[in-house]
Amino acid sequence: MSMKIRLARGGSKKRPFYSIVATDSRMPRDGRFLEKLGTYNPLLAKDDEKRVVMNLERVQYWLGQGAQPTDRIARMLEAAGARPKTARANLKSGTPGKAMAERAAKKAARAAEPAAE
Repeated sequence: MSMKIRLARGGSKKRPFYSIVATDSRMPRDGRFLEKLGTYNPLLAKDDEKRVVMNLERVQYWLGQGAQPTDRIARMLEAAGARPKTARANLKSGTPGKAMAERAAKKAARAAEPAAE
């Protein structure tokens, strides 16, 4: 059974509130879970201590049992100091899309024409 530590969405429309849960990875996002480990309220200020509340002792237990945190939970654990920081590289973020690359090539060609004359 592959375990995950992930967010389960709650709250009403346009007012998100998340529970941090330990669950089987095959279960739906808001479905059955084994244990609630904390809460995350994205509507609070980033420096508010109630924005992310976790029971770090239980999180460490589930990590020891082989549970894999999702990317967002891993970042929260790094911020809490429960996991070492990992280097990330978003390799696709700096490359333009197909249409933008074509526009840039046309613009470069137009700029090179008057210089050639």
